Order: sequence, then C-alpha cells, then structure tokens
Amino acid sequence: MKAKTEELLYLLLWAGETLLRPTFRNMTGSYEEWAYRSGLMRQLSVLEKRQLLESQHEQGMERVYRLTEAGRTIALGGRDPVAHWKRAWDGKWRMVLYDVPQAKANLRASLQRSLAERGFGNLQNSVWITPDPLTGERERLLKDPVDVGFLILMEGRACAGESDQEIVSRAWNFDAINAAYDRHAEVLARRPKQATVLDGSAKSFHRWLEEERLVWNEALALDPLLPECLHPANYAGVKAWKRRLEAQNKAGQQIRAFRTAT
Repeated sequence: MKAKTEELLYLLLWAGETLLRPTFRNMTGSYEEWAYRSGLMRQLSVLEKRQLLESQHEQGMERVYRLTEAGRTIALGGRDPVAHWKRAWDGKWRMVLYDVPQAKANLRASLQRSLAERGFGNLQNSVWITPDPLTGERERLLKDPVDVGFLILMEGRACAGESDQEIVSRAWNFDAINAAYDRHAEVLARRPKQATVLDGSAKSFHRWLEEERLVWNEALALDPLLPECLHPANYAGVKAWKRRLEAQNKAGQQIRAFRTAT
C-alpha cells in the first residue's frame, strides 16, 4: 500500500462522523476541497475501484462517501484494535521453537524480525509465542522443508503453576508499549485548537494529523493487541484508544467545519 493512499484513507477516517462507519458529506467547499487542491484527493476514483471507498447520491443529489471495512482497517494502521481485543481465546499458547546455528546468524535474525513484526512474544531466546492459531506460519517463516531439530511449531498450556499473566509479562515488553501510548497522548494534546479557516491553518492541522498517524502506528507496531482476558493490569492500549476516539470526534468537527478563504 502506497504511503499517499494510506494518508488519504486516514484523512477520510478522521473527517468522518465516526470511526466505526466513516461517512463524508458535502465534500466540496470544505477541508476536503483544500486537500484536493493539495493533491490528496485525486485518488478517490482509484480507491473506489479498489473497493476501499464507496459513494452514492442521497437526497438533494448530495454525494455521500463511506470507507469500506477494508479501507477503514488500512486507515487504522492495518489492524482494528477493538476487533483484536474482542476475539476469543481457547486457552492454548502456540509456540515457535528454533535452533539456528551460529553460522546462519542472518537467518536467525530474519526469523526473529518476522515473528516480532507479526506480534509474537519472545518468551525465551528461541521460543516465541502467540495466543492465535499458527495456520500457514511454517510456510511464512521458511519456504523450504526443514528438520524439526531446526524449527518446530507446537501448542499447549503451562502445567507447573505458571499463570498466563506471567507468560504475557515475560513475552512482551509492556513498559515500551505503554511508553509509546504515552507519546501518542502527548501528540493528541498538541492538536491545533484554532478554527481551520485559512490555508495556513489547514496546513498546520494537516501536519498534526500526519504526526498523529505516524505515532499511533508506531505504538500499534509494538502492541500485540492480545485478547482482553490476557491484558496486563497496567496495559494502556484501551485507554489510548478511547482518547483517540475523543480526539477524532473533535478533529473531525474541525475538518468538517473548514472553509477555504474567499
């Protein structure tokens, strides 16, 4: 996905009336008109063709735009936090265990990077875990068949009194995750409060939107978005999401109220 496409979907997400089902009305003569003149709105037809955006005429020939579910997910950073938190868990941990020779250090680093990027937790040096099924995981990690002494995928439960909370706290760095959400809260607090009535203020507001998007995605990249039953007591993700919803409501009002200078 091109960065400009993600940026545009994100702008439409925040311009909508709700993050749950973003809807956009009266796109001319507003912030979106400024965005169009700035080169951000030229991809609308492309987005519709890719089924990331849909539009229709309603009463009075008013055109209404909505993000599709696929478009909304991309605009959220690739993952819907609420959907992930609400997913069920069967109580089983899935594990990726490997023993890579020192001579293949690059392969070991590639494995670790791949697992971390997909939200696995590092329980021990060569033991990574996830609460989710490992469908197709072996193929994603390595294209060629390998010996089980090199790589094996397993599932199970702790059986010696270890709690799931202990496992979660060891496998994921929630201090770093919470710190990332704290940085996001600082960005939200810097939202320009002045009315966006001139091109200059619109540019300032757009710079803030871009910073918010980048910092939120950085936090999301660290967060495995575990099912609710596995959340640590100090987990900051849910509160951060609620803050973002509140900020989106206020920012959306500013975007929809924007008028170009005459």
